[in-house]
Amino acid sequence: MPDKYDLVILGSGSTAFAAALRAQSLGARVVMVEKSVLGGTCINWGCVPSKTLIHAALFYQEGKLGARLGLGECGGPVAAERLMARRDEVVGYLRKTKYLDILQNVPGLQLVKGTGRFLGPDRVEVLDRFYRSERFLVAVGGNPRIPRIPGLESTPFLTSRGALLLKAIPSSLIIIGGGVIAVELGQMFRRLGTRVTILEHGPRILAPVESEPALAVRNVLREEGMEIVCRTTICSVAGDGAGVRVEAERDGEPVSFAAEKLLLAAGTAPATKGIGLELAGVATDPRGFVTVDERMRTTAPGIWAAGDCTGGMMIATVGAREGIVAVDDMLNPGCGCSMDHLNVPMAIFTDPEVGTVGHTEEGAKAAGFDVAVNVMPVSAIPKAHVTGHTAGVIKMVADRATGRLLGVHLACHRGADIINEAALAIRLRATVEDLANALHVYPSMGEGLRLCAQGFSRDISRLSCCAE
Repeated sequence: MPDKYDLVILGSGSTAFAAALRAQSLGARVVMVEKSVLGGTCINWGCVPSKTLIHAALFYQEGKLGARLGLGECGGPVAAERLMARRDEVVGYLRKTKYLDILQNVPGLQLVKGTGRFLGPDRVEVLDRFYRSERFLVAVGGNPRIPRIPGLESTPFLTSRGALLLKAIPSSLIIIGGGVIAVELGQMFRRLGTRVTILEHGPRILAPVESEPALAVRNVLREEGMEIVCRTTICSVAGDGAGVRVEAERDGEPVSFAAEKLLLAAGTAPATKGIGLELAGVATDPRGFVTVDERMRTTAPGIWAAGDCTGGMMIATVGAREGIVAVDDMLNPGCGCSMDHLNVPMAIFTDPEVGTVGHTEEGAKAAGFDVAVNVMPVSAIPKAHVTGHTAGVIKMVADRATGRLLGVHLACHRGADIINEAALAIRLRATVEDLANALHVYPSMGEGLRLCAQGFSRDISRLSCCAE
């Protein structure tokens, strides 16, 4: 006889956990099925270990900036063993306090280890046991996508997971791909002493990001010594434990690159293969991502999906909110709960940090708005000169008729913090004048939002410090 639960969740990452806790708070009996490590990608192989190492690399870079500002020489050799031990300590602490302890202390919440596979729309098999429910949530996440490259099958390579588990800093690194993982990890390794080369097929890195902040980040990366080669087609790879070689074409000409390590950063593939979605009647797109609507419902009644496996914004906070929306929809029918990705801020943890929320310029035009745009250099912010972080831009997109703020896209020191204010402004349907008239702490990097908003109607170069 199958075990009966109010909700069965495939996965135990941030999406699954947020959904499970929401369901438990509503009185549901919940089981999560996990084939790997509790906590999923973010805590184990993604956000937490990567940002721990990125922040450490930022300290190293700040030491160099301090030396230029007159504080003496800073930054000796990197103690890789201590650095990686710190990474493991942070991951272990947060996995225990944010997942294991909660699991043990929340009644009505159970974890089952093993691979869950649908046998039909109302039943899942895990090892030799069966679990039945009227409600399922697919939150299996994703895995690093492995592109088809001649020679890859016999060449050692890293994915983002392997790169974050290294015990030593490589002397040189080739990264195939120019997206978020490539630039975040690439800058981190470069600052820790690695010679880094990014090979991107398209015309620029960070293709989904507005061109102004993306190019600002590119310029900083190149100034720090990173080689960025765009319009590059990978032909083959070869190598062994001593090093790797990549053969490619650029603008029709053959080029070759060599390094100690090879990192594949070609995006994310959904972890949906082999879990029986077809037996449950759940449709997927050609890449394997689960098809959902704004309420996170799949094509199969009684089955919802959320997080990376749906192919949307692949960040932990979005997945968690999607999981909550799904649970609210399934346990409170008619609540009108839906997911609005347009109001969700996203950050890329390069330095300067990239922050983005709302419509892009072209997206706003496609949505029918008569668009007004202002782009301001970060060097216009007084605090940028105080800190020495003058690189970057802030771009605002607004509706010309009403002045309503539609989107903010920036590359800026502390940009991941600043974009939260912009997200709130967009959610509250604020205008650029609302932002222009909102007092900000002086001096602060957040003042950049106010200055950029003021730039729609006046010449900010003529404003003195603290001017209205």
